[in-house]
Amino acid sequence: MRRISEALHEQACTDPVAAEVLQLIPTILVTRFRNKTIPEICAMGGLTLEDFTQSRAYQEIFGLGEARGEAKVALRQLNRRCGPLEQLEALAEALLDFSGPEDLATWLAANA
Repeated sequence: MRRISEALHEQACTDPVAAEVLQLIPTILVTRFRNKTIPEICAMGGLTLEDFTQSRAYQEIFGLGEARGEAKVALRQLNRRCGPLEQLEALAEALLDFSGPEDLATWLAANA
C-alpha cells in the first residue's frame, strides 16, 4: 500500500484521477484496520497526517465536511493548547477509564 500511495502522490500533481484515488486510501485503511490508530494507518499507507486529515474518510468520520476551514483552525488550536495529535488520541482513550477530575489531573501530570 505504501508504494502505491507514494506513486499516487507523485502523479496527483498532474493527474486528477490519481488525486481522487489518493483520497480513497485512508478510507480503505480505516475500514480494513479499525483497531489501528491514525498514526499507524498513516505509516501503513505512506500518508502524512495532513494527507489523512484532508481525506474524505477523516472529514466524514469527524463530521467536518464543509466546515473544513474551521476544523483546521480548531485542530491547530487543540495542538497548540493540548499537544500533538498522538497525545490527544492517548488522552481520548484514557478518558474512557476516568472516574473523576482527579484522574484527569493525574493523567496530565504524568503525560505533560
